[in-house]
Amino acid sequence: MAASAKGRLVPVLAVAAALAAVLLYRAPFSKSLGGEGCSLLPHDHFWIASERVVTLGRVGPAAVEVKGGLINAIAVGDYRNFVLRRPLLDYGDAVIMPGLIDVHAHLDEPGREEWEGFSTGTRAAAAGGITTLVDMPLNSFPSTVSEETLKLKLEAARDKLFVDVGFWGGLVPENAFNPSALESLLNAGVLGLKSFMCPSGINDFPMTNSTHIEEGLVTLAKYQRPLLIHAERIPDDEDDDGLDGELDPRSYATYLKSRPPAWEESAIRDLQRAMKDTEAGGRSEGAHIHIVHLSDAKASLELMKDAKRTGASVTVETCPHYLAFSADEVPDGDTRFKCAPPIRDGMNRENLWKALLDGHIDMLSSDHSPSAPDLKLMEEGNFLKAWGGISSLQFVLPVTWSYGKKYGITLNQLAAWWSENPAKLAGQKNKGAILPGYHADIVVWKPEAQFELDDSHSVYHKHRKTSTQRPPVVLQSSLSKIAGSKVDAELLQYCPC
Repeated sequence: MAASAKGRLVPVLAVAAALAAVLLYRAPFSKSLGGEGCSLLPHDHFWIASERVVTLGRVGPAAVEVKGGLINAIAVGDYRNFVLRRPLLDYGDAVIMPGLIDVHAHLDEPGREEWEGFSTGTRAAAAGGITTLVDMPLNSFPSTVSEETLKLKLEAARDKLFVDVGFWGGLVPENAFNPSALESLLNAGVLGLKSFMCPSGINDFPMTNSTHIEEGLVTLAKYQRPLLIHAERIPDDEDDDGLDGELDPRSYATYLKSRPPAWEESAIRDLQRAMKDTEAGGRSEGAHIHIVHLSDAKASLELMKDAKRTGASVTVETCPHYLAFSADEVPDGDTRFKCAPPIRDGMNRENLWKALLDGHIDMLSSDHSPSAPDLKLMEEGNFLKAWGGISSLQFVLPVTWSYGKKYGITLNQLAAWWSENPAKLAGQKNKGAILPGYHADIVVWKPEAQFELDDSHSVYHKHRKTSTQRPPVVLQSSLSKIAGSKVDAELLQYCPC
């Protein structure tokens, strides 16, 4: 009897020990997002686990319970004895982290499906660990600058999405002084607005000045939504002396001279009053200014740091291509590297990394801006005439990790730059982290694995030959799964955090 009694106690003691080693975080409630078909996995209720789960400000052993497309609970610690229910998908030492959120992508549909499109663009996103995209209002035709043009985009996206997608609307001179038009666009569901302070290259998306922006912010303040700004502006005192003489249009140095850092500095200086308006008690309190794809890590960055110090509601992003490449590495005639603002010199790249690590740059985005291959003029190699846009949506996670390792970046930083902070900007309060009650948008990947990006590697962009990752390139990381990405992907709404 004694031996028998002792034997029966062993399982009880084992469970008690497991409970002592595990902290359980559970959602206060759970609701279904639509039942069957909401996961790429064949289960509506399962656990996913590994030795490296990025959650609750830490990286370590944990199991995540997914139920009906939501994270229902997190068991932190020695989960193997705790998780008694099945199925359990144990990924060993692979990293489980929030799916990436790319707030700056051009999917070009409707109207320019030959450039990209919802199907190919969101498939490339899923293949690269991105579970949410926010589509820019231009490069499609017509541009998304009204309730009517947003409806055209929503219709074009129907049944084509492999990840969740939201939309920015456009702030242009036509609607900037028309609050009712902007309110109609915002009420229709855009997550915020986007404007250009220089010619956009798209005829139906004209540039705005600081007065347009200040007026648009007043309307945005009522909705507590952001204005994203392409901050390049031709300085009032600029002349063309820098481009005089016999300049080779195939030389990247020629293109670099055509868009100097002074353009970015001039735009941000011109925004100082608008940024001040977003401070507490300001005319546009509640609105937010976000500077997209910062390239200049000198005067422009210092102006943004000053604005933050004085209490302006501002954030800034940069992109992996500015962190991976430098101007001296761009081959003459290789117009795949043309973007605006340009990729600058090696010292500027170092300063961008420092600003990102120090928290002065808040997040990363792809600025995925593809075009039909013939517009890149790759045979001619003319940087001054080729379309400016970089196409690398599928590879932003491995590029950021591979080039960031030398700077000692951490998995928590990666999650902040690519998930947590972008979710806040886009008003997605239930995305961007692995937490109870959040959407189960999860990516599983192996940081130590390597792959060679050559012609045999599967690429889901519409035009693989326009990618800036010229083969052969060896990148660190291997994507295993997107565990919670929804096949019946959602169109997003803004929810102030």
